[in-house]
Amino acid sequence: MWTYHPDLLATPVPRYTSYPTAAEFGEGVGSAEMAAALERVEPDTEVSLYLHIPFCREICWYCGCNTGAANRAARLDAYLARLSEEIDGVARRLAGRGKVGRIAFGGGSPNAIAPHAFLQLAEQAKAAFGATAPVLSVEVDPRGFDGAWAEAMAKAGVSRASLGVQTFDAGLQAAIGRVQPREDIAATVGLLRGAGVESINFDLMYGLPGQTDDALAASIAESVAMGADRLAVFGYAHVPHLIPRQRRIDAGALPDAAARFGQAALAHDALTGAGYDPIGFDHFARPGDAIAVAAREGRLRRNFQGFTEDEAEVLIGLGASAISEFPDLLVQNEKNAGRWHMAVSSGRLAAARGVRRSSDDQWRAAVIEELLCQGQADLAGISGRAAIALRLARFAALNLVRWEGSVLLLAPEALPYARVIASAVDQYRGAAPTRFSSAV
Repeated sequence: MWTYHPDLLATPVPRYTSYPTAAEFGEGVGSAEMAAALERVEPDTEVSLYLHIPFCREICWYCGCNTGAANRAARLDAYLARLSEEIDGVARRLAGRGKVGRIAFGGGSPNAIAPHAFLQLAEQAKAAFGATAPVLSVEVDPRGFDGAWAEAMAKAGVSRASLGVQTFDAGLQAAIGRVQPREDIAATVGLLRGAGVESINFDLMYGLPGQTDDALAASIAESVAMGADRLAVFGYAHVPHLIPRQRRIDAGALPDAAARFGQAALAHDALTGAGYDPIGFDHFARPGDAIAVAAREGRLRRNFQGFTEDEAEVLIGLGASAISEFPDLLVQNEKNAGRWHMAVSSGRLAAARGVRRSSDDQWRAAVIEELLCQGQADLAGISGRAAIALRLARFAALNLVRWEGSVLLLAPEALPYARVIASAVDQYRGAAPTRFSSAV
């Protein structure tokens, strides 16, 4: 059982899917820096692709993704045509350099587009980047998923899918604007299995308005019964000042901090008790799943898609708002669809903001990732370790962390505090805490 220390969780912190975080992105980094980074990619560099589909059939009230309603065919067609142009344009700049081993489709909801359009994009990306047998993953909205989509995924060779489940409780679904009957989710799982998808992830949420421990436990039990290979159990982040659509959610019904902590602990206990391995601080997987194997072998990574077994050092994002990652650069495409269209149509890279990563940033990024993925890290390459130790003194006094020379080790009981502990290494933190979510 985890012990609740509310003072240690009082300050919101980033999720650290990158370092520096997106909060440090600025407009001084853009297409020129992206072009130079692409030119530095070596022939044998491992590369992953992310294709962003910013459309959904319905917009959920809780969602902070860059997405819009898929209610105008002309808008979807124009976006997909431009995304096709971007794929070819970026591939030309790489000129065959880099080895693309993974292609991920995210959103939004990729299955908001027609299945034939998805298949065309997948095949184009493989051909353009010379990816002969990539690991192909797709985020799926069970609402509207059908046999035609499953057939397209089978033809494309999709081996991994992630379902936005959130909760099976009908009342909670109504409270967050995502009504999806259990039958739809079960049917989607069946279609995905029939299409040869080997690993299915369920996204679940705790901390929802009116959510009880029993409701969360029931959703977890249902997920296990349906055979989910992985689960990501996220705490709902209520930030209506940043995400206006969240104003439709009843803030007065949200569980308090202590209740959220209890729900996070409940999820951990229930899933580990059901035989799932804990992956990082909020993911779980069956022991034979690739991400569980990577975690046991010390190969677990963390990027913009969360915890992953993807070991590529370069991630190229395609589509409006997509983020690319290079060892010395983080860069994001235009968020505004109109400006993204203009950039791609003119033959330019659509990168519009980002941050250059100094050698110190890269050291700190590695340490933060190791703390979150392996539960320990050597800080020998980082200056200011005395100040970091001082910031972690409260955690050390509670035996949540300890030092062995320059190596910082997290105790098993420190898992819910991992993001806060990692923030001690973050030299950018301190301002605008409301931009981040609760650590649990």
